[in-house]
Amino acid sequence: MIHTPQPFSDAAFAPVLSRFVHQPPLVHCMTNEVVQNVTANVLLALHASPAMVVDNEEAAQFATLADALLINVGTLTRDRCEAMLAAVRAAHAAQTPWVLDPVAAGALTLRTDFCHRLLAQQPAAVRGNASEILALARQGAGGRGVDTQHPSEAALEAARELALRHQTLVAISGEVDYVTDGHQTLSVQGGSALMTHVVGTGCALSAVVAAFCSLPGDRLSNVASACRVMARAGERAAAQTDAPGTFATLFIDALWQQAQEARA
Repeated sequence: MIHTPQPFSDAAFAPVLSRFVHQPPLVHCMTNEVVQNVTANVLLALHASPAMVVDNEEAAQFATLADALLINVGTLTRDRCEAMLAAVRAAHAAQTPWVLDPVAAGALTLRTDFCHRLLAQQPAAVRGNASEILALARQGAGGRGVDTQHPSEAALEAARELALRHQTLVAISGEVDYVTDGHQTLSVQGGSALMTHVVGTGCALSAVVAAFCSLPGDRLSNVASACRVMARAGERAAAQTDAPGTFATLFIDALWQQAQEARA
């Protein structure tokens, strides 16, 4: 039975963003090669500090120093599997929150099997599109590469079951974002269709989710706030342009402006 999602309000979001910008985290991003620059710029715009350490030994060492770890399997190789697993194990031992972005899970065997292996290491959160979440929950075959084949609400029950099974949070991205711990589900409105025409917004969201997981307080609200800060940036950027190239720049500016407003 699906719990009725509760809207996440800006009144709940504002204090979380304020806490975030006043104690910005160091985020270890083991992410795909396509989105490294975008991911770093998104975190920097929010005053967080990105780092991208990928060597097996260094990744494990750095995972204990960072405030949060992101594992994004977008450009996965067998060598990267080993480095990522070493970092996740070190993060787990150090109680550093880490987030899984299961890019294209279900569509390809190596990454799908690896993501299931990682789930046993207790991620603080999983962030993916509906097709990826359905595949992780073994309820679907995945999407068309990185593109979802399903609306976000189609994965609500799968997300709830995945959250309960692995004692984690699951965030589903789409026209409406949903965040669930298996018992309670929050819906996050906003964003822009232009976000799907710019490389890296979803992957960058996963890095922001990781960053917000480092905050004290209610993690469900913290992850919903990560989704909302990105959605608001999309809204603000889209209000000024209808072209993706300009949108990409305005999107970073909109994140920066939100951070500045929260610091005031």
